[in-house]
Amino acid sequence: MNRLKPENAQQLEDTVKWALSSGSTLEILGSGSKKALGREVDCSCQLDLSGLRGITLYEPAELVLSARAGTPLQEVIETLRAENQYLAFEPLDYGPLLKGQSDTGTVGGMIASNLSGPRRLKAGAARDHFLGFSAVSGRGETFKSGGRVVKNVTGYDLMKLLAGSFGTLAVMSDVTFKVLPAPPEEKSYLLAGLSDAEASRAMILALNSACEVSSAAHVPVSVARDLKGCAGEKSVTAFRLEGHAPSVRYRLDRLEKLLESFGKGRITATTESRVLWSSLRDATPLQDEGSSLHSIWRVSVSPAQGWRYVEALNLGPEERCFYDWGGGLIWLSLKGGNNAVKVRELLEKISGHASLVRAPVDAPDRKIPTQPLGAGEHLLFKRIKQNFDPEGILNPGRLYDDL
Repeated sequence: MNRLKPENAQQLEDTVKWALSSGSTLEILGSGSKKALGREVDCSCQLDLSGLRGITLYEPAELVLSARAGTPLQEVIETLRAENQYLAFEPLDYGPLLKGQSDTGTVGGMIASNLSGPRRLKAGAARDHFLGFSAVSGRGETFKSGGRVVKNVTGYDLMKLLAGSFGTLAVMSDVTFKVLPAPPEEKSYLLAGLSDAEASRAMILALNSACEVSSAAHVPVSVARDLKGCAGEKSVTAFRLEGHAPSVRYRLDRLEKLLESFGKGRITATTESRVLWSSLRDATPLQDEGSSLHSIWRVSVSPAQGWRYVEALNLGPEERCFYDWGGGLIWLSLKGGNNAVKVRELLEKISGHASLVRAPVDAPDRKIPTQPLGAGEHLLFKRIKQNFDPEGILNPGRLYDDL
């Protein structure tokens, strides 16, 4: 397969124009760390964006950073850390979960897959911090949207459209996003031994309180044994609080009183808390599951329905799960590679979304890794694709077979 590697925005536009005129299709890659997500694409060329790299603007006082799409995400994180700033949506690292290397993602891939972590309930996902971009459509036309200021309402909000599109609509060359001051203090309050149903009630109570809990998760005992920062012989229900030290101490005291009916918990140190939530963000306990035996799924439901959904799944002795986003995100490790029907049929009753992250080679689940669309949604998606990429040359079939 031909590998094309533009080194600036003009070369990127010329490359897409060449592909359009020659009838070639392009598989778009940054570092390739998320190549295994979604459907496998069959393209005549690979478009390698790793030559488009470098931070082009960073104004800490304005809380704005711009970078070329192929810029390593880790480079951005380290640059922000030097100024005591961060990406509030804490993008998860799919590398190890997909049997690759950690810390190899790019900022373009972060936006294209709309990454987020345990803080999503409070901070949102990448799309909520995406301010602007420059990109080339499947028509071979360079276009821009948004800008370099937080309060920008210029033109259509195409950022929401491109975030999560997995490169099927356009190839981004430059992106701009909002950054925030990093909280000086972080603590977690941990309750041990709760059932899934009890944990769900505790998390909903905490998240609806004035304690300003930034993240809430529940880890059943089968997963807690392998959880970094919190391994033990009981289930763990975790609540994260962040901010200035006096505020965190005050809110922890209120949270402890609020949840006293669920038992006596313990407070972690900042370092332990960060290790814990990093492990939950990247689904570390599930990374070493035998790839030839298990499939990994991400299921999104309403927080109150999470434990009921898992109960209905009736997991086997070798199958595991844990809950993030206050119970609204369920990470599942299911035996075998033919679970899609079971996983999605149950969702029809409660409304939800299930995406396959990893499955055994040649597993049936790989054929439909993304949540199927309804008839109206499918028609809308096709019209959008037609407008941005009428010849279907950009990542064809990455999300759905005809898009």
